[in-house]
Amino acid sequence: MRRFLPLFLVLISLQAYAHLGGISGVVYDQTTNVPLRGVTVQLTGLGKATLTNELGQFRFTGLVAAPYKIELSHLGFKTQTIAVVVLDDQTTSLKAYLTGASVELSEVVVSSQRAHDQQLISSLDIKLRPIVNSQEILRLVPGLFIGQHAGGGKAEQIFLRGFDLDHGTDIRLTVDGMPVNMVSHAHGQGYADLHFVIPELVEGADFKKGPYTTDKGNLATAGWVDFRTKTALDRSFVKLEAGQYNTYRAVAGLDLLGQRGRAKNQSAYLASEYSYSDSYFDNPQHFKRLNVVGKYHGHLTPNTNLTLTGSTFWSKWNHSGQIPDRAVESGLIGWFGSIDPTEGGETSRTNVNAQLVTVTPKNHVIKNQFFYSNYNFELYSNFTFFRNDSINGDQIRQKEHRNLFGYNGSYSAQTYLGKSRWTTTLGAQYRQDITHHTELSHTKNRVETLNPVQFGNVNEINAAAYADELIQFSDHFSLNAGVRLDYFRSQYEDLLTTPALTKRATQAIVSPKLNLYYTLNPRFQLYLNTGKGFHSNDARVVVAQDGREILPGAYGSDLGVIVKPFPRLLINAAAWYLWLEQEFVYVGDEGVVEPSGRSRRQGIDVSARYQLTKNVYADVDLNTARPRAIGVEAGQNYLPLAPTFTSTGGLSLQTSSGLNGSIRYRYIGSRPANEDNSIVAQAYFVTDLQANYTKRNYNVGLSIQNLLNTRWKETQFATESRLQGEAAPVDEIHFTPGTPFFARLSLTWFW
Repeated sequence: MRRFLPLFLVLISLQAYAHLGGISGVVYDQTTNVPLRGVTVQLTGLGKATLTNELGQFRFTGLVAAPYKIELSHLGFKTQTIAVVVLDDQTTSLKAYLTGASVELSEVVVSSQRAHDQQLISSLDIKLRPIVNSQEILRLVPGLFIGQHAGGGKAEQIFLRGFDLDHGTDIRLTVDGMPVNMVSHAHGQGYADLHFVIPELVEGADFKKGPYTTDKGNLATAGWVDFRTKTALDRSFVKLEAGQYNTYRAVAGLDLLGQRGRAKNQSAYLASEYSYSDSYFDNPQHFKRLNVVGKYHGHLTPNTNLTLTGSTFWSKWNHSGQIPDRAVESGLIGWFGSIDPTEGGETSRTNVNAQLVTVTPKNHVIKNQFFYSNYNFELYSNFTFFRNDSINGDQIRQKEHRNLFGYNGSYSAQTYLGKSRWTTTLGAQYRQDITHHTELSHTKNRVETLNPVQFGNVNEINAAAYADELIQFSDHFSLNAGVRLDYFRSQYEDLLTTPALTKRATQAIVSPKLNLYYTLNPRFQLYLNTGKGFHSNDARVVVAQDGREILPGAYGSDLGVIVKPFPRLLINAAAWYLWLEQEFVYVGDEGVVEPSGRSRRQGIDVSARYQLTKNVYADVDLNTARPRAIGVEAGQNYLPLAPTFTSTGGLSLQTSSGLNGSIRYRYIGSRPANEDNSIVAQAYFVTDLQANYTKRNYNVGLSIQNLLNTRWKETQFATESRLQGEAAPVDEIHFTPGTPFFARLSLTWFW
C-alpha cells in the first residue's frame, strides 16, 4: 500500500488541478483598436503578474473558482481594474480597451516582469516631448548627440558614449526591425540615413547602450536603437509649416479604413511629406525632400497578424561644407560662407517591409520578417580644398547604387519550473548588400570627372543564428544569457583593373551575453550587463588586407541602477566600460574608413525624470566618458572628436486646456580633435523651444531652434587643407556653423 501512496497523492492533485480555471484576454488601444504589447496585467492581491504578448494577449491558469480583480497598466494610458469570475474547468475570456491619459510619474513602476527590456526613460520621453523634425528622432536616446555638416540631406554625424560614430560605425539603427545602416557604403562604414522616416509617424524608440542584446549583431557596440512607427493613425491629418530662410514643409496622413477597418482589427494609412529650405548659409541650399509611406496591419487569423510597410524617399541639396577657422578669421568668407559652393548631393531609398507574428495555442511566439531596399547615393565633398590639386581643387564624388534584402526570424516559448519563468528564444537572420558601381572619384564643379580613385561592386553577406534565455527566478531576480554566431562573406570586384579583379574574404564571430537583474521592489532595480559585440569592416578594406581583422570584437559591461526615491522622480544611472579590439579612422581627403588600433572607454551615464507639478515635467541627462587608444604613448592616445562630457535636459508642459510644449538645452564639452590634443573642438550650449496649442480638430505650433541665437560650431574636424594661393597646407579646425535663431510656424488639421 505504501508503494502506491505517492501515485495516489499525484492522482488526487491532478484531479484537484483539473477543476481549476483560468483567465485569458486581449488588451486594445481604444482609439485605434490595435492590440497593445507590453501591458502589465496583475491579479490584485495574489502577487501574480504578466505582460501582454505581441498580439496584446495574456493568460493566467491554475486559478480556483472565485471572483478576481485584474489591474491593467501601461505608460500613457489610464490604469483600469476589471472584475472577473472564474468557474471550475473553464477559462474566462475578456477584451479590455485602454484609453490615453496624461503621464503620471507616480504611477510608473520599476517592473521585474520586463527587467531586460524595460524602456522607462524612452517611453516617458516619447510621451512628453514632441518630435518636430527628423533630427529629434535620434535625440530620443539619452546621451546621443548628432551634428549635420552637409546641408540637411546627408546623414547626421553621431556621438555616443565617448564615440565619434561618424555616420553609424558603432551604433545599430533600425526602423520597425529593418536595417538603416549601410555596410561598405560609398561615404563610410555603417552610414545611417534616417531621413526616410516621417517624424509624425514615430510611435516609440527602443534602445540599449552597449553590446548586450542577443538579437542585435553587427555595429551594436556603443548601442542600438529601433524606431517603431505607428501601426495605425488616431485620425487623418494635414500639417503645414513655414519658417525663416524660405523654409516650407507639408505633411499629410490619411486613415484609409477608419472605423470599419478597426471593427475587423485592420488598419491602413498613407502618409507623405515634402520639405524645402534655402537654409541660413550664404549660398542657398535649395534643399528638397519627398517622403511617401503606406502601412497596413491586419489579422490573417485570430492568432496571426501581418504588417506591411512600403515607403519611398528622395532628397537633393547643395551644401557649404566644412570651412577652416583661418578663412573666417581673415575675412575671406563669412561665418556661413563656403570655400567650395558646388558641394551637394542627391539620395533616394525605396523600402518594402513585411512582418508576420503568430502566437500558437501554447502561447509560443513566431516572428518572420522580410525586407528589401533599393538605395541610391551621390555626394560631392571637398575637405582639403587645394591641398592635392592646386589648379582644380580636391572635390570628390562618392556614389553607389545598392540593393539590400534580408530576413529576421525568431521562435520564442515560455515554460514554468516551479515559481520561475523561462523564456527561450531562437533566431536566424540574413542580410545581403549588393552594390553597383560604388565610386570614389576626383571631380570638378560636380560636372567634370578628373580621376577615378575607386570603382567597383560590393557583394556582402551576413548570416547569423542566436539563442537567448531569459529566466525570471522570482519577483526579485532574473537572468538573461545568450549567444550569437555571425558569418560574413565580403566580396569586392575592382572595375579599375583590366580585366576586373574579384577578391573575397570570409570570417565568423561568436558573441556571448550575460545580464543580471535584481528588483528589490517597484522602486529599485540593480542590473549588471555584460557582453561581446562587433563591427564589421568595409569590404574594400577587408579584401585589401586578405581578410585579416574583418570582425574586431568589442567587450563591454554596465553596472546600473533604476530607482524611484520619490513617487515623482525616476533615475537611471550606470557606470560602464567598453574595450574595442579595433577602431575606425575616417580619412577625409580619401573619403574612406580605415581600421586603427585598440581602444577603451569608460564613463558614467545618469538620466533623471521628475514631475514638478501635474502639468510640468523636468528631465536631465549627464554623460561622462574617458576614451583612450591602447598601446600608444601617453599624450598621444586621445581619440579624435570623441566626446568626454555631454548633457541634455529641459522642461515639458502638458495641460488639459491644450497648451503643451518644451524648452530644451544640449551641451557638449570641449574635446580633443587630434591624437595629442593640440587641436581642440570647442564646446557649445544650445537651447530650443517648442510650443503647441492643441484642440480636438487642430494644432498650432511654434518651433524655435537656437532660441538664444548662440554662435556655435555644429561639427568640427582637425583637417589639413590648403586654400587657393597658400604656399603650404595648414592643419586646424574645420567646422560647419550651427543653426542660428530659426523660427517655424505650423498648423495641423485633424479629422
